[in-house]
Amino acid sequence: MLIKDIPPTLETNTIQAALRQASKHLQAYSDTATQDAQVLLAAITGQPRPWVIAHPEASLTPSQQENLETALVQLEAGQPLPYVLGEWEFYGLKFMVTPDVLIPRPETELLVETAIAWLEAHPAQRRMGEVGTGSGCITISLAVNVPDLVAIASDVSIPACFVARTNVLRHIPCSQVAVVQDNLLAVNRGPFDLLCANLPYIPTGTLESLAVFGREPTLALDGGADGLDLIRQLLDLCPHLLAPGGMALFEIGAEQGKAAQQIARQAFPAAQVNVKSDLAGHARLLIIET
Repeated sequence: MLIKDIPPTLETNTIQAALRQASKHLQAYSDTATQDAQVLLAAITGQPRPWVIAHPEASLTPSQQENLETALVQLEAGQPLPYVLGEWEFYGLKFMVTPDVLIPRPETELLVETAIAWLEAHPAQRRMGEVGTGSGCITISLAVNVPDLVAIASDVSIPACFVARTNVLRHIPCSQVAVVQDNLLAVNRGPFDLLCANLPYIPTGTLESLAVFGREPTLALDGGADGLDLIRQLLDLCPHLLAPGGMALFEIGAEQGKAAQQIARQAFPAAQVNVKSDLAGHARLLIIET
């Protein structure tokens, strides 16, 4: 990196000045640059985000100022903020994240909310499996909110499994969730009452045009020609993985609702198959109830 690429030393050492400069660097990569700048300053100061907002006049220590400038260099180089921080919030919990895993996103909370509601309505069904766990945020969020849940969280990526295991140790007993390296739970560990998956669903031809390309792991994003390759493969295995009376939840892309339903109905001709939309009205969740 050239010296001219390094952000200049902050004009003043106040939180207000730091927020202004951090927001400027984040604008190229985030639609929520102001909020992300507040999250960054909260991490650097060790204070909650509301405190950062309420104390614009507070001064940064020399150490905090140095940490901020290091973070700005990383952001300027195109590294996503969650990777700079090393953690990100999802469903009210903080998860370790590295470039080996997808950054948890708010839209995935719809899957968690739907799963919790189903588990609460089915108190005798507590065996869960997850495919493509990444950071482990889905399974761990469910286990925290449903303490008698017993789950297996799998990922094909060994580094991702390490991140997920670290997050299990951070939040819940190891006896509640086992993290395994496996491809689509092909080593039959079922049947499961609840099966969850947030698999790659971006079409290969679309991925390179997106801002996320090259910034997060392609393995967790590339869903093949139509974005449904891995979802199709898992649905082929699902009749052996999902217990009678169980439910499967798949996060899908906004344009994939109809195609995903058709594939699911071929795998489960007698099941109830639906698509749930997010708050923006986009297809987001494929739901299969056997």
